[in-house]
This record gives sequence, C-alpha cells and structure tokens, in this order.
Amino acid sequence: MLEMSREEFEELVGEALDRIPAELTRLMDNVAVFVEDEPPDGDRELLGLYEGTPLTERGEWYAGVLPDRITIFRGPTLRMCRTREEVVEETEITVVHEIAHHFGIDDARLHALGYG
Repeated sequence: MLEMSREEFEELVGEALDRIPAELTRLMDNVAVFVEDEPPDGDRELLGLYEGTPLTERGEWYAGVLPDRITIFRGPTLRMCRTREEVVEETEITVVHEIAHHFGIDDARLHALGYG
C-alpha cells in the first residue's frame, strides 16, 4: 500500500476542491467535506460517499437541516493507487463524483462522463 499521511491526503482533497470551477462551488449549498481513513461497514473499496439531499430534490420543506456530507476515504484510495500521481488523479475524480451527487447527478451518468 502506498504511504501518505492523513494531512497530505487532506491537502490533496483540498486541492481537488480548489480545482472545481467557482461557478459550481458558488451553487453548492449546505454541504461539508470530510476525510476519513476508512469507510463505514468495512467496505474496503469505497472511495467516497455523499450523504444528504441533492439540490435537485430540495423543496420548500428544506430548511434547518444538517449539512449534506461528502466523505473521501484515504485507505481505499491508497490501496488502489501505486503512485502519488495516481492518488492525485483518483482523489480529484472522487471529489468531482461526490459533488456531482450533491447536484443530483446519478452514478450511471457519472460513469458515462468518465467519473466512475
């Protein structure tokens, strides 16, 4: 497994977020991004997880709720990548993938766009 400190991985996630176009980040609403070492329930291959209500499903009832949560998992990413460059690329893909869920884009469409 590739070695990378949690701090360095968190920095890569931050850099991936910084590369998201400002036009999109301005549209993001009530969402927080976290880094965890491992996914819940022992799913050792899960790279990221979006939990919340996508923007496309929010209605007038949507008020006073906790922020949506995007979690990027360090362990699975490091296990699947052989080089730091692969980690950078995979982290960016995962961040975009999870943000897309926040915008209501499903897995089938993401796979078609190359963000599987």
